[in-house]
Amino acid sequence: MQTVFEFKEKIEVFSWASAVGKSEHDGPLGRLFDFWDETDRFGKNTWELAESELSHAVLALALKRAGLSHREVAFLFSGDLQNQCVASSAAHVEEEIPFLGIYGACSTCTEGLLLSAVMLNAAEEPLVGAAVTTSHNSAAERQFRTPIEYGGQRSPTAQWTATAGGAFLLRRGEQHPHIVRAMPGIMVDGGIKDASNMGAAMAPAAAASILSYLRLTGTAPADYDAIVTGDLGREGSALLEMLLREKGVFLGDRHRDCGNMMYDPKKSDCHAGGSGCGCSAAVLAGHFLPCLAEGEYRRILFLSTGALMSPASIQQGGSIIGVAPVIELVGGNGNG
Repeated sequence: MQTVFEFKEKIEVFSWASAVGKSEHDGPLGRLFDFWDETDRFGKNTWELAESELSHAVLALALKRAGLSHREVAFLFSGDLQNQCVASSAAHVEEEIPFLGIYGACSTCTEGLLLSAVMLNAAEEPLVGAAVTTSHNSAAERQFRTPIEYGGQRSPTAQWTATAGGAFLLRRGEQHPHIVRAMPGIMVDGGIKDASNMGAAMAPAAAASILSYLRLTGTAPADYDAIVTGDLGREGSALLEMLLREKGVFLGDRHRDCGNMMYDPKKSDCHAGGSGCGCSAAVLAGHFLPCLAEGEYRRILFLSTGALMSPASIQQGGSIIGVAPVIELVGGNGNG
């Protein structure tokens, strides 16, 4: 049974930061991200350590903007695409923040924000929580597929794992963009076994979450300025539209997909668009939260979509399970 959690205490995202690699900086949103590295290495000697440094750096920037130290953060939800979330643990081991590593594949950003809101609502006293999500193209490619040096041919339906990340600081309040409701997603097995077509694997879960959320809240797409999916890409976005249309739901131009927004298909070899849990995190921090803060948007649904798989599950012929948790964000400073 799915449940929409309506928070008694609104949870505001009061500080955020984003970082990307070269390909992402060269895309349509490039100027919106806080910093980038032309080499994708962020000063480190391996791709894996580069992702850890990215995670460390975006949290440090979010804290600096808020005028806070690591010691003032009560907990950190952090996740990435590396085995056992090792990029996140290596990034934050010296910060002495109570740490909760999470893995939801490309849904990790929404998962971290949802869990942070639940934790802050449950606390007896006002606290500050943090959520950080990252991915790195070169680290993910050699874990889930083949090293980029191999030069393997990519399918037209394949998506480009973003070298990107976002950090978010949360607390009780409504002055800044805030989370008013949230819903964990159910897992959906659409029978897709092709790791080069994750959009098709995740679209059924995104459709299921949107349909459930609209039904449970009694709302319609017209009630939101944008319904944002994380990383369906062009293949998955087209499939989502078809699945919703069959149920009589039409998103129209309200649908935004972070994987489609990250790259310009005419200028980059991104194939079906972007993916990776850092993609939706960076686009949320770089674009959607500022739009909510400035009043360009009043209310959005945000659902990162995750393809739950491992190298072993793919090698053994398992299908790719999709999941799509949802948060509803409202603009602050009276814009909601």
